[in-house]
Amino acid sequence: MSRVIKIESAGKDRTQLVRAIVLALRELMRQTEPDPLTYDLASFISLSLKEISDTIDSSVTAWEKRGYWVKADRFRMEWAWSETLSQAMKQAILSDDWAGVAQSAAQVAEKLGATKVPVRHKLGTPWTGAWDRLKNGKNPKGK
Repeated sequence: MSRVIKIESAGKDRTQLVRAIVLALRELMRQTEPDPLTYDLASFISLSLKEISDTIDSSVTAWEKRGYWVKADRFRMEWAWSETLSQAMKQAILSDDWAGVAQSAAQVAEKLGATKVPVRHKLGTPWTGAWDRLKNGKNPKGK
């Protein structure tokens, strides 16, 4: 039997999620009134931040095995905000607190401001159906 090689790593997943979040933030900032698209966008951002926070431990495991404790701790501290803002945005969405959603979205935009998303990206609209996944407790990829 041959080896199974995992092509996608946590870092690649995280990079793709960050780009999708930036794209969703741009679209969310264009919204004037809450509609189904607004719910999908905000839900997608919250779910994606949660998934990013879930990838952190798998990323630092290799560093910890080699004894790079400082590097691992620094990386954890660098991404600690993702879990906090994910929860804040989720609570704001579920309670229809759009001022809270806007505040959380602004904080996320501040953290991810340096991220570049090409004009001809291949991300599509990954936020479609995210509101239903948030209500049902599923992750952004629908698993």
